Amino acid sequence: MSEKKRIVIAQDHTILREGLKMLLATNPEVAVVGEAQNGLDAIRSVKSQTPDLILIDISMPKLEGVRAIREIKKLSPSTKVLVLTVHKSEDHILGALRNGADGYILKEANYEELSMAIEELFAGKSYISPAVSGKVIEGFLEGKQHIKSSSSWESLTPRERQVLKMVANGSRNKDIACNLAISVKTVEKHRANLMKKLDLHSASSLTAFAIEKRLTVK
Repeated sequence: MSEKKRIVIAQDHTILREGLKMLLATNPEVAVVGEAQNGLDAIRSVKSQTPDLILIDISMPKLEGVRAIREIKKLSPSTKVLVLTVHKSEDHILGALRNGADGYILKEANYEELSMAIEELFAGKSYISPAVSGKVIEGFLEGKQHIKSSSSWESLTPRERQVLKMVANGSRNKDIACNLAISVKTVEKHRANLMKKLDLHSASSLTAFAIEKRLTVK
């Protein structure tokens, strides 16, 4: 049996930390090994625990999150940093990513998306929530994602391009189905075809491709 992945939760609200601990406890592949309620404690926790991943907010007492992320990455480069925050602005997103964050997800996300983000990071990929990924500029993504060639783009059908654009702009499957007057199962099939044709494996990598093709809403 493989060893559990070790996670530290760095959030300043106790009720949120407790809720995250309960949710993560349902995943047999991870274990919460530490908590922090401010930026300085987050750094100390990483130093003492050397976790596989830290779930951190940007707005943190004593030492704000972006500075804490930078110090954490200097201290433990192998620790994955997943930002969990309410902030949606481009400045916050790019500030976190440029200082070493491996992923960015909003607190309004559901547990399914949080689990997917954690899984992506443990797989050595990055994850940017579809709700904010349209704000991430192409220049930054070129350094984080492998953008596919134009021949891959040409292989897509017009309907697949429509679905790709809507995925990149944060639409959920049921919203895409409603807007295009098709079933959710058909949307899922289109998404699967997109990932297969483009050799991409997450919503964030689809978004990176869409930005490269200038499909996302600014």
